[in-house]
Amino acid sequence: MKSMLRLSGLACAGLLLSSVSLFSPVSAWAGPKVVSGPGANTGCFKPWSDQTKFFQWEKKAGPYKIALVNGFVGNTWRIQMVKTAKAFAEQPGIKENIKEFKVVSTGTDVAAQLGAMEDFINQGFDAIITIAVAPDGFDRIIRLADKNNVVVVPFDNILDTDKVMMVNEDQKEMGRMSAKWLITEGGKTSGDILEVRGLPGNSVDRDRHLGFREVLEAAGNKFNITEVVGNWDTGTSQKVTADALAVHGHFDGVFTQGGSDGTVQAMIAAKHPFVAMSGEGENEFRKQIADHYKEGLKGMSYGQSPALVAIATKAAISALQGNVMPQLISIPIPVATYKDLKPGENFWPDLKANFFAPNQFLPCGVTFTAPEIMAQSEKNTQ
Repeated sequence: MKSMLRLSGLACAGLLLSSVSLFSPVSAWAGPKVVSGPGANTGCFKPWSDQTKFFQWEKKAGPYKIALVNGFVGNTWRIQMVKTAKAFAEQPGIKENIKEFKVVSTGTDVAAQLGAMEDFINQGFDAIITIAVAPDGFDRIIRLADKNNVVVVPFDNILDTDKVMMVNEDQKEMGRMSAKWLITEGGKTSGDILEVRGLPGNSVDRDRHLGFREVLEAAGNKFNITEVVGNWDTGTSQKVTADALAVHGHFDGVFTQGGSDGTVQAMIAAKHPFVAMSGEGENEFRKQIADHYKEGLKGMSYGQSPALVAIATKAAISALQGNVMPQLISIPIPVATYKDLKPGENFWPDLKANFFAPNQFLPCGVTFTAPEIMAQSEKNTQ
């Protein structure tokens, strides 16, 4: 009988959210209306496709209380993202629209993230931007936000729903691009490939993996793929790559979702010949490509930019101002290869700290310098 009475933390959180939503005050216009496009600022807020629907929230007077509810914060990308969020909140044109900006990182537990979002809703925050710990399980918090006219904007790791406005780059396309790069630069449709995956359970990791396999496993290809988990982290990626090299000896191509510089370091330490490789937008990885491409490191560096947080913040403010917004906003994928790397333009040879290079989205007015971002702290600001 005791086992029948146990409830998981997530289930308890769900029951709590459900009960809270029943008694929360509801305005005359709860949640966004589905309306006709086009939306506001189409250069910045580009609809994902011609099938994307449009939302419009009730206009609120600013300035606004906005919270960033992050999950995992244990790698370079997440740390830079939090710092970028804080830097963006201080920029002219944004600062005057923000009354209060809070940041919290809750770890990898879904219930903890849901609890933090609920808390900010109950505190009267106007918008919550978030990197979802999982692609599902957020239905109740979305309904609670709608009942309180709180704009929720997932970005990067987004949700499997069309009930909220979201911001992202095309993760499956990143996987496809990476596979095509290995085939083109490797010059063959068979061989041994190393795939270094990201943080398990996230939609980004899942979708990049699916896109990568879609191309490599297409009819006519005969690749042997070794899969390891690097958590998008430099140290972890280096270790799992070293382990894979020790077991398998040789790879003809490498796709690493993140911690790309760690993967290269493992290859150097193992004296593995450089091969065609696709990886993330780390400045250190781009430096490695520039230093070693003549030795065979035919690298492509796509960028899931930490500055997505800035566009998500800008989208939240625009929605609160009553503008028509796409439900799913598409951000172009910034790419650099060994053929077009330019010092001071798409990588910085003298920058010592690890840093994700793509940080500018000019149509959105999002521009950052490395010192501006690195001056911020990744700590919570509750």
